[in-house]
Amino acid sequence: MERIGFVGLGTMGAAMAANLARAGYPLTVWNRTPGKAADLAALRVTEAPTLAELGDAADIAVICVTDTVDVGEVLFGTGGLAEASAPPGLVIDCSTIGPAETRAYAERLEPMKIGFVDAPVSGGSEGARNATLTIFVGGAPAAVERARPVLSAMGSTITHIGPVGSGQAAKAVNQVILCGAYLGVAEGIVLALKSGLDPERLLPALQGGAASSWVLANRSARMIADDYPLGFRVSLHLKDLRIALEMAREVGATLPVTGLAAQLENGLVAQGHGDDDMSALARAIRTLSAM
Repeated sequence: MERIGFVGLGTMGAAMAANLARAGYPLTVWNRTPGKAADLAALRVTEAPTLAELGDAADIAVICVTDTVDVGEVLFGTGGLAEASAPPGLVIDCSTIGPAETRAYAERLEPMKIGFVDAPVSGGSEGARNATLTIFVGGAPAAVERARPVLSAMGSTITHIGPVGSGQAAKAVNQVILCGAYLGVAEGIVLALKSGLDPERLLPALQGGAASSWVLANRSARMIADDYPLGFRVSLHLKDLRIALEMAREVGATLPVTGLAAQLENGLVAQGHGDDDMSALARAIRTLSAM
């Protein structure tokens, strides 16, 4: 079984790493903030003191960090994976970053004989914990087939979309569709509450019809309670929407709903709600509706 190095133990990454350990992979982890590996100790996970040492201990490196610049630092920064004396032969990037930057990183790794697969995930913290993530994959067929068993330990729907960068492009499409779903549910909940409808009667009826969705089933209760415990941060979704809007500019697509969602999320971040779950879009709709 191949040795795995996992970089990034945030809300998603820690759960994904735990599932790799439970699947039996020899696992070494590293996180920018020390101490995050303590919860993985019972799974016999090794914490590397540096990225280069993690690289030396891994056949495959999995990255799950916040943004494009963070991935670049992990790969090519001082003491990064590329500086390992025996770097991993394959990098799987589960972060959500721009497709163009993804292709550029893969091109820089190619002369080093390091394969690259972009594999951004969807499914929230629940999916990360339960290993039911949807994973959009970009990369050369041979690299993707090598990555597939590792990805299957973290997710239940693994789809090879196309060459490097395709996974990130697909994730951008996912986030565009998702923001419309969240906005639709938020507006419907606010309209129902302002109209005096009983949510306990209304929600099962909606779930039985064409309005049924994952967002309605899993996030409407938060919108009704006006309480948004962490699942997927508003600030991170805003970052993803900016990637999608940049893609839209490049290809000449118009995304009015995405633009509105980004504007509302930008306001939430400015008001100090960036760490709320993205269902906090309902907070913005409530405010506009004087609730």
